[in-house]
Amino acid sequence: MNRLFQYAATAFITLFTGLMPLGGTAAAADVSVAVSIIPQKYLIEKIAGDTADVSVMVLPGASPATYEPRPAQLAALAGADLYFSIGVPFESAWLERILSASKAMTPVAMDNGITKLPMAEHHHEDDRHAHEAHSHDEDGHHETEHSDHAGIAPHEHGHDEHGHEHEGGSDPHVWLSPANMKVMARTATEALIRTAPQHAQLYRANLAAFEQEADALDTKLRAIFASTPSDRRAFMVFHPSWGYFAADYGLHQIPIELQGKEPSPRTLRELIETAQEKNIRVVFAAPQFSQKSAAVIARSIGGTVVTADPLAADWADNLISVAEAFAASFGN
Repeated sequence: MNRLFQYAATAFITLFTGLMPLGGTAAAADVSVAVSIIPQKYLIEKIAGDTADVSVMVLPGASPATYEPRPAQLAALAGADLYFSIGVPFESAWLERILSASKAMTPVAMDNGITKLPMAEHHHEDDRHAHEAHSHDEDGHHETEHSDHAGIAPHEHGHDEHGHEHEGGSDPHVWLSPANMKVMARTATEALIRTAPQHAQLYRANLAAFEQEADALDTKLRAIFASTPSDRRAFMVFHPSWGYFAADYGLHQIPIELQGKEPSPRTLRELIETAQEKNIRVVFAAPQFSQKSAAVIARSIGGTVVTADPLAADWADNLISVAEAFAASFGN
């Protein structure tokens, strides 16, 4: 009977602690942090541990391109100490309103110091003139480059995107590179130390540990692709989220969409031909976007659609899973 009682008590304690807030304690955190996307939450919690309470603006399953924060989310920012932006498109329309929710909240551009890549596009010869015509039709001009986010106040990020998905400018998906995450971890650590200097030693130690984890992850990712021949490293994906990842590991990303738009029937035919030429049998798609075009291409090449989520909660494990999926699609 005593053993049964002890077992029941242990089960109750386990259930109760499982319902407690992240960090393992019900005590209030010393720092209140808000971020734009889920991978930032992963990073802040790695550095701050249970000293910070982290809220995320773009909820699971939503797209950072078009997200509109809920009134309750904006109201909850009244008590926030820090807001970490990262240059995703919804910030163009919402960041000023987010920051106005609390005069005491300090904005931090987490992507400062990162060299931005241009947004990937498909470059078929027959499609180039249509692309240029489309660009001139919108706003009467064709933008070819955007300034880097580094050194720009967070509330000024991305105003040239007009609320559309990237519009062929710089690629905002900086978090999908371990090297970039190390840069952002240092930026986050400095901001956290300024806000809660009593935890400086902890934050610096956690930064060092995260940098080691990121380096180990990078080594593992390189090993996954080590046996892939250079002429078999192309993958097709609906939304071009994986540009930094592809650049880091010598891969070739072939996007389906163009400037946030579904491909035309003509472009779809060209993409199907490209997939056949490159022996591509897997089309990747993110859960935040429509899989209609990806499914059309997959059916046409006798392939399958596989999910590759750029916003997964477990950043490190997700990169490994996606890398393994890419490698499997190459025939590794």
